[in-house]
Amino acid sequence: MMKLYDYYRSSASYRVRIALHLKNIDFETIPVDLLAGDHKNKDYKAHNPQGLVPLLVEGDNELGQSLAIMEYLDETYPEPLLVSGTALDKAYIRQMALLVACEIHPMNNPKVWKAYVGGKLGADEKQMQDWYHFWILDGLAAYEALLIKYQKAGAFTCGDTPSMADLYLIPQLYNARRFNVDLQAFSKIRAIELNAIKLDAFQKAAPEAQATAPADMPAIHGAKSPLLQPS
Repeated sequence: MMKLYDYYRSSASYRVRIALHLKNIDFETIPVDLLAGDHKNKDYKAHNPQGLVPLLVEGDNELGQSLAIMEYLDETYPEPLLVSGTALDKAYIRQMALLVACEIHPMNNPKVWKAYVGGKLGADEKQMQDWYHFWILDGLAAYEALLIKYQKAGAFTCGDTPSMADLYLIPQLYNARRFNVDLQAFSKIRAIELNAIKLDAFQKAAPEAQATAPADMPAIHGAKSPLLQPS
């Protein structure tokens, strides 16, 4: 059985959990407690010298980085494909995924906004929050504009089935809601989010649905998400 080293609230791990559930792949979760520093342990770094999650293990093969893992899963477990359609569709899906992966996520990674901006540069809580909100809003504004420009969206970013782009978008929206970012300006993004979290695969992958999540953890994207409750 496949193994996934992950942390329940890691957005990169969240992406891969969605992919595994969408493809109905059985896997064993091996928790890596980032707050406790498990990712820095010698034993874990023997598996992944970067000291990051997620890490996918299949047989003797170990693979890190969520994008590489998704591409591997598409090659080896192609139903359903996360990157599909015409050559242009595939490029568009990757463009949207990379917008999140390269433009939003790195700026809001804890080792940047907490350890460096807060710790090394001495930013206070308000300044760190402003930093976090700025980069999410900047990236999501671009994502929304591209949805409008390319007109490829249906229920999801590219058509009516989830793609790699959505597997990057949804965890980023989870983070945005966790840190009280106002998403009202992004009607197309919010519609995609609602369509996604209605699906079983997304609910199973949500941070609050993980066995290691605290019992009192607020529901954001799981089956009990306030977004799914009647208004």
